[in-house]
Amino acid sequence: MKAQELRDLSEADIKGKIAANEEELFNLRFQGKMGQLSNPLRLRHIRRDNARAKTVLNEMKKNAPDSQTVKK
Repeated sequence: MKAQELRDLSEADIKGKIAANEEELFNLRFQGKMGQLSNPLRLRHIRRDNARAKTVLNEMKKNAPDSQTVKK
């Protein structure tokens, strides 16, 4: 999923996608250890999608109007 598509989602939806990606990543790793993984590149795609979603979520939290960031 592209970053722009993630930015259009709500915070709860992004958290749901992160949870789903974590679960799928666990299952793919398990399949890999058992020798049943049909597409090893899927691991990379899920891992990167998860990182992208976490980055967008952190951007949303950082840019929130009630953000308490300390500026030096």
